[in-house]
Amino acid sequence: MAVDRRGGGRHVFANYLIGLREGLEAALVVSILVAYLVKVGRRDRLVVVSGGVAAAVAVSVGFGALLTYTSTTLLSTFRSQEIFGGTMSALAVLFVTWMVFWMRRTARGMRAELDGRLSAALELGTLAVALTAFLAVAREGLETALFFWSAVQAAGSTTSPVVGFALGIATAVVLAWLLYRRSVRLNLARFFTWTGAGLIVIAAGVLAYSVHDLQEGGVIGGLNTLAFDVSDQISLGSWYGTLLKGIFNFSPQTTVAQAIAWVAYLVPVMAIFFLGGRARPSRPTAPTAPPAPPAEPAEPAEHLTAHMGDHR
Repeated sequence: MAVDRRGGGRHVFANYLIGLREGLEAALVVSILVAYLVKVGRRDRLVVVSGGVAAAVAVSVGFGALLTYTSTTLLSTFRSQEIFGGTMSALAVLFVTWMVFWMRRTARGMRAELDGRLSAALELGTLAVALTAFLAVAREGLETALFFWSAVQAAGSTTSPVVGFALGIATAVVLAWLLYRRSVRLNLARFFTWTGAGLIVIAAGVLAYSVHDLQEGGVIGGLNTLAFDVSDQISLGSWYGTLLKGIFNFSPQTTVAQAIAWVAYLVPVMAIFFLGGRARPSRPTAPTAPPAPPAEPAEPAEHLTAHMGDHR
């Protein structure tokens, strides 16, 4: 893969956004599980949940290490490395797109779903509780590891993507803790909407990069058929070239296939993401019964997903 090591700091923002968005999703899942155990008086199972979460994190890190080892060591030829990198990057785009839409569609019922699973697991025993926590976090972790690995390959830098991603994860953990303690309030619907849009833009750049990898691997033709060549006008060493490369994975020499893939992904996916998420006017409903007496005060983190279903 072509590696550009100049101006590595330009890739910090994109990977920070990946770490922040994906890290907060996982942190919210953990917060919901912890809040439920506290609510039902089963603090003795917090250690079990922590073990399941730790195992999920370890598997996710191991998966990322396996991808790196495969692309750098197991695959000895340039062509095989390019094909593997391009395929994994395209798969990462597929997964992150699915996750962005899944979170927007199911955020409202996420807490109830996780509470139900954990309640059933408590009846089955310790292993079921650990497995529930593991599966809930591993789904986020594996998808994050794949997308982050693909973003690092596209960045072609050795340190700045890791720094950006680590800062994003750290911010997500702190933010989730503040939400849990009710020290801050955050409109999660708006947060996941705009960070989701940002991930879609980043994913479009990763997809274009995967197409270039597959072209260099001989899977897709047209490697020398350029849509444009503005290398004389836009230098990647300039501040605007740095910005374009870091956020959009822009290449001054872009092939026709790359340009088509970028536009064909970004335009319809972004349109569906925003236009398809608009709430429909509610229909008049029949008179309901008198309201029930006020409920007892909620435990910490009961409010974490309160705004996640409001997509307007």
